[in-house]
Amino acid sequence: MNAIDATTLSHLQSWQGKTETRHDILSVAPVRAMSALLDRTDAEPRLGDALPALWHWLYFWPTTAQSELGEDGHPKRGGFLPPVPFPKRMWAGGRLQWHQPMRLGDTIERRSRIDRVQYKTGRSGELLFVQVQHSYQGPQGLCLEETHDIVYKPLALGHEPTSTGILPTLTPEWQRELVPDDVLLFRYSALTFNSHRIHYDRRYAMQTEGYPGLVVHGPLMASLLVDLLRRHHGRSLSSFAFKALKPVFECADQRTLRLCAATPAEEVHAWVQDHEGHVCMQAVAHWSSHTDTP
Repeated sequence: MNAIDATTLSHLQSWQGKTETRHDILSVAPVRAMSALLDRTDAEPRLGDALPALWHWLYFWPTTAQSELGEDGHPKRGGFLPPVPFPKRMWAGGRLQWHQPMRLGDTIERRSRIDRVQYKTGRSGELLFVQVQHSYQGPQGLCLEETHDIVYKPLALGHEPTSTGILPTLTPEWQRELVPDDVLLFRYSALTFNSHRIHYDRRYAMQTEGYPGLVVHGPLMASLLVDLLRRHHGRSLSSFAFKALKPVFECADQRTLRLCAATPAEEVHAWVQDHEGHVCMQAVAHWSSHTDTP
């Protein structure tokens, strides 16, 4: 019997259209910290500087009271996001379109809306997808539109089954290797105030959710891909779309991740490969005409 019947699904879909508004000031300290996390040698950030692409994830923290957190470290279900009965939650991908840069010192308003709640079954079992739309308004108007895809899954019996990997179809023009160890994962969790235990609590990740180790954040991998583009090209982005294909785990045994990018046409293709050469995340980006480099 499926865990989500028609009545439960109807209840969850009643969250469609639910909205939330948050405000934050783009302060300098998170930018300085993110530069350190990525081993960048940027100049000291100043008020008025354009915020690098995807670094808006350093703001708008989910400041949920400690008593309102669930067992997994996330806020308890049923607030802005629907009370999905599946315990495993992942950021599966997203699509972003920039209209103008956000700048340090700006007060930004983020308007969020639950756009769609969708239930699917397939080879990997039951899945519940929640699509969230965000729009970011700054002093000069609309800066960014973002679609955020969240997927929920039941706990696996025993260990989480290994996803079937795919191999890249392009030859990278730019690439970089790094070891996503537990220190990197902890620092990114701290920088984004992400209390999801799969990223820092190895016992919980392995014994409760059945993973072989700590899970590398999807947003961290997306940020690493954009950072790769920044290291090799001075132009900013007008759009970026990414999709997670396979979970990536901490490399305590020094296995590396390979960040890759190629420009077969006007668009940029970027992807993350694991130690077996499988593509774990793929992305497509387009350059902007802005002179800033967000």
